[in-house]
Amino acid sequence: MPDAPERATSSDEPRFRYTPALAQQIELRWQDVWEERGTFHAANPQGRLTGPGGSPAKGEPYFIMDMFPYPSGAGLHVGHPLGFIATDVVGRFRRMCGDNVLHTMGFDAFGLPAEQYAVQTGEHPRLVTERNMVTYRRQLRRAGLAHDPRRSFATIDPEYVRWTQWIFLQIFESWYDEDAEQPDGGRGRARRISELRDELASGTRPVPGHEGDNAGGVVWAALSDEQQRDVVDAQRLAYVDSSPVNWAPGLGTVLANEEVTSEGRSERGNFPVFTKNLRQWKMRITAYADRLIDDLEIIDWPEKVKSMQRNWIGRSTGANVRFDVVGTAEYDPAGAGGSLEVFTTRPDTLFGATFMVVAPEHPLLDEVPSAWPDGTRSAWNGGYGTPGEAVAAYRRESAAKTAVERQADAGKKTGVFTGHLAVNPVTGMPVPVFTADYVLMGYGTGAIMAVPGGDERDFAFAEAYDLPVVHTVEPEGGLPEGHVGAYAGEGRAVRSANDEVSLDGLGVTEAKARIIEWLEAKGIGEGTTTYRLNDWLFSRQRYWGEPFPVVWDAADRPVALPDSMLPVELPEVPDFSPRTFEPGDADSEPEAPLGRNEDWVNVELDFGDGVKTYRRDTNTMPNWAGSCWYYLRYLDPTDTAHAVDPELEKYWMGPRHNSTSGPAGGVDLYIGGVEHAVLHLLYARFWHKVLFDLGYVTSIEPFGKLFNQGYIQAYAFTDARGVYVPASEVEGDEQSGFTWQGQPVNREYGKMGKSLKNVVTPDDMYEQYGADTFRVYEMSMGPLDLSRPWNTRDVVGSQRFLQRLWRNVVSEETGEVTVTDDEPDTATLRAVHRTIADVRVEMENMRPNTAIAKLITLNNHLTGLSAVPRSAVEPLVLMTAPIAPHIAEELWARLGHEDSLAHAPFPTADAAYLVQDTVTCVVQVQGKVRARLEVAPDISAEDLEAVALGEPNVVKFLDGRGVRKVIVRAPNLVNIVPA
Repeated sequence: MPDAPERATSSDEPRFRYTPALAQQIELRWQDVWEERGTFHAANPQGRLTGPGGSPAKGEPYFIMDMFPYPSGAGLHVGHPLGFIATDVVGRFRRMCGDNVLHTMGFDAFGLPAEQYAVQTGEHPRLVTERNMVTYRRQLRRAGLAHDPRRSFATIDPEYVRWTQWIFLQIFESWYDEDAEQPDGGRGRARRISELRDELASGTRPVPGHEGDNAGGVVWAALSDEQQRDVVDAQRLAYVDSSPVNWAPGLGTVLANEEVTSEGRSERGNFPVFTKNLRQWKMRITAYADRLIDDLEIIDWPEKVKSMQRNWIGRSTGANVRFDVVGTAEYDPAGAGGSLEVFTTRPDTLFGATFMVVAPEHPLLDEVPSAWPDGTRSAWNGGYGTPGEAVAAYRRESAAKTAVERQADAGKKTGVFTGHLAVNPVTGMPVPVFTADYVLMGYGTGAIMAVPGGDERDFAFAEAYDLPVVHTVEPEGGLPEGHVGAYAGEGRAVRSANDEVSLDGLGVTEAKARIIEWLEAKGIGEGTTTYRLNDWLFSRQRYWGEPFPVVWDAADRPVALPDSMLPVELPEVPDFSPRTFEPGDADSEPEAPLGRNEDWVNVELDFGDGVKTYRRDTNTMPNWAGSCWYYLRYLDPTDTAHAVDPELEKYWMGPRHNSTSGPAGGVDLYIGGVEHAVLHLLYARFWHKVLFDLGYVTSIEPFGKLFNQGYIQAYAFTDARGVYVPASEVEGDEQSGFTWQGQPVNREYGKMGKSLKNVVTPDDMYEQYGADTFRVYEMSMGPLDLSRPWNTRDVVGSQRFLQRLWRNVVSEETGEVTVTDDEPDTATLRAVHRTIADVRVEMENMRPNTAIAKLITLNNHLTGLSAVPRSAVEPLVLMTAPIAPHIAEELWARLGHEDSLAHAPFPTADAAYLVQDTVTCVVQVQGKVRARLEVAPDISAEDLEAVALGEPNVVKFLDGRGVRKVIVRAPNLVNIVPA
């Protein structure tokens, strides 16, 4: 047993009272003991990472994780540890249930904040980040988190960078074969580029982009080396492409779609974002779109997150339809013989398409008629004399807007007639083609058919431009008389027939199928599926990120570096910042900081064909790269031979690797904020599926169960000037009002932040109350998945619980253990075993708040006894251990146990004490409760009625009146109706 901690006390306070000072002594000492003993070392089934004292793996593997923290300079505030403590509680509970629990934490250490700080101060971002990690580790250790420290790492560690670059090369050296059989069934998976080359060379596969029969590889063999490389490079899962990207001049870098807010600004820094054509690295995540949607069905995630991912991927089924563009005499010779293809999810409404809209960037607008065709209305031409003038002006106007701004402005109904006419293929009628900037070139075909009778936006446009409206779907009984506007509800097709096909009377599903069949038979359309998801933009013009493990040859083609040259480390540069521009300078071009080190950029290498000069890529990977696969590295970060050992991955993450794991496998419990629903989680799933296809992992998904914790929020206060004042110095309440230094202040509710002057840090809580009290308070504030307000004044309630627990075991005056070896009475045994049964259920279902409430009830019961039996308080100490581990360890040791309770069995309830001797029966007279009876659970209705009618209070309220009716619901209710 550890030595009894001693501390200085005031003269009026018992020497051994559980105070913050005593809590700190206990907590620091036990944290040292855990570290010395390796108490939370998770044992791998093979290799150097064994359990405590070298023990082998035993019990079911259970892998629990927190979302990767980024080590900011501000350190943690009390909102950050909510999820960390929750995973710790679950991990400690599962460990006591006999599981082999793997729980550790690393750091997502690349990223823009450290780089921006380095730009401001000139200090290298590595030094800044490492200093921040020291603070984080201290704060996390002080919370008593049961991590395996051997498995921790940071994404900036050279060995980790090496394997991140290695995974990039596996993606680069792969392509997606839509016809290949997946390891788990289905069609479509990643394969090695070497296999693609072999099949092209042998003639078993046609050569994309080159006509002719490739039997025997003749077409392939006729290509030059450079042409062959171009064919292969175009199919890689990681490839370089010149396409529209999100350019933020104020940051000096491009951004992925997911890093742009709904207002068309950068998520970091809030700078304007513009669309610009640039040559950048991309990852072919779109190849996995169907699997990323379909496999959501086999993982245990919140439906809200699944829905967000489905919506982001945006799978839509419908048809591509081709409209002929017709010439208009001498005015439009270029239009004759052309066609305009649209994608529509509602081909059944084709008979109602009365005009078309194309994006301003659409190539159809590169040539427009020289004059307005007959029938052009004044509302269509924007006041311009010719289509060329109108289209050019509109293109200039839309080029100044971001994609998000264009979508936001859709309600303004801006657009202009292009002068082109197209023919509706089912009616044969010419329809005008407009251009409007709410149609985006990057989505679908950049053109839409407009059906104002079935779409509100199309109807608003039609109203503004005086265009016809045809309703092709009506509800049963038809549209109401005088109906104006679009009808987008359910119904049957009407006005939808020609000489060859009729949809009239059909429901939407049947009508879709019939018109697609007709379009395909005519060769003017086909059923298809489209996606909102774009390929992942993977280049950043930043310094503080992983360098790409490729070099560029003299022909400007990428060449993968061999494994022996990994990791490619960042060079020293004179300036860490990319060149930034005025935030509104849409014409600027990226200039990355790595380009400023010529000695690093230009390198001489020999890849077997002699020494040649190559150029390194001056972009870096996005910070998402490191967080795409870190869970795999937790399995053994000391492994220098693999990114992840296949046998370890199968043990910890394989499908059905324990009794709660599902068919997808993956991490058993992943806790983090819902803000990562699209970015991190989608990217990690993509990388994992590539690794699965290539045989590196057996799990289909990276995270089998996801739990989104809520947020801890706080009140902030502003004075009469609107300036924030220190929340800790504000006095008052809702009734009397709030003041600061005697002056009234306004209260607002939201997040914590330094600028709001309402931050409370874990360090504050450790000092004022101790880590265990802090843990109990955070876990008792409410359900884990809901946000809740922080109130430091309420923490004292959690402190009192632990103080009572301490007094039930230890004398505050002498420090001696006061429990007895007497047998508990029946009431106490029932209270103990009911609590054990209830707490186990609450912990299994991640409801620590209700578990704590039941522990408090039992603790209060024991407090009311003249002497506390050992056999009653020891289960309470064990059940408290996952939530308040330090005090539990201390009490356990003082109760005479030499081994840590971290691996002690969680108590099991004795069913004999769960049977109730009595239940409470409510007796009502004339609908009002007049008595409560304690009766046997199996009492008969006749006996219960007799007891109720004889109860003194009931007799009193009946007051001699007879009884007209008695309703008995044994054993819980008797309702008496007087005569």
